[in-house]
Amino acid sequence: LLISDRAHLIFPYHKLLDQLHESQEGEGRIGTTGRGIGPAYVDKFNRQGIRLADVFQPRRFEEKIRLNVREKNKIIAGIYQHEPLNEEEIVQTYREYAEFLKPFIADTGVFLDRALREGKDILLEGAQGTLLDIDHGTYPFVTSSNPVSGGACSGSGIPPTRIERVVGVLKAYTTRVGEGPFPTELKGNEGNYFRQKGKEYGATTGRPRRCGWFDAVIARYAVQVNGITELAITKLDVLDQLEEIRICRAYEYNGKRYDHFPADLEVLWKCTPVYESLPGWNESLQGVRVYADLPENARKYLEELEKITGVSIRIISVGANRRETIFR
Repeated sequence: LLISDRAHLIFPYHKLLDQLHESQEGEGRIGTTGRGIGPAYVDKFNRQGIRLADVFQPRRFEEKIRLNVREKNKIIAGIYQHEPLNEEEIVQTYREYAEFLKPFIADTGVFLDRALREGKDILLEGAQGTLLDIDHGTYPFVTSSNPVSGGACSGSGIPPTRIERVVGVLKAYTTRVGEGPFPTELKGNEGNYFRQKGKEYGATTGRPRRCGWFDAVIARYAVQVNGITELAITKLDVLDQLEEIRICRAYEYNGKRYDHFPADLEVLWKCTPVYESLPGWNESLQGVRVYADLPENARKYLEELEKITGVSIRIISVGANRRETIFR
């Protein structure tokens, strides 16, 4: 395990400010995880962030912590009327963290460059999803970074000319955690069906995910923004018991049809999805390991997704076990 010396640290004041801000927002809540990500990015872009490289200069490291805690306490106590954080406790805690982390801290850019020169394979995983991207997502209901494929280069230090494949991971239906527009969202029993069958609860927070039909507008947008070269479709088995499966091909709003994903949140909040219906397969996919063995209607559904996105599906998961995966 190596951790980049350029990585920024999250401190207790980041988490507290995140939670205090969300509690004040009311209907304008973003639905963050409350883990301090946004406030940590604020410090990063305000040039006040503390990086792992700083731990090798203990005096400077502690001075930065003290300066930040004092500044943030003015906001915590003055604006939010909350009890200020204990400066000494934070300094001591992070002094211990620094000693523990030191053996793992490295210039990971150099490490990855060496691996590339040696011809090794490198797999980069993007967190969250395209619509949570700070620039390309449903702003302001987004995260604070760039989960799109371009973020892999800025985050890792690998130049874009070295990226050879971009695998887009899509569920056989659509989900979202937190607030924000969701054109194909299903309410009531239909939404609960997907949630229970797919075990759709946030990995970080345990919050129930919002569920809906496959949204081809989003899928095409993800292909466009990320330069996706192949797709992995997960949780196909969740659709096993459905008589009818729907795909959203476009949005309609105020008499206008949207085939491309719009930036205007008013459209996304109030649009009507344009659906196409396909017959379900009504049989279990458990045990299927070869594409040809999938039910005919399951194959037709996947082939329709390929037509819609213009990208080949190379990986299909039919269960939670890692062996329950079909490779084409």
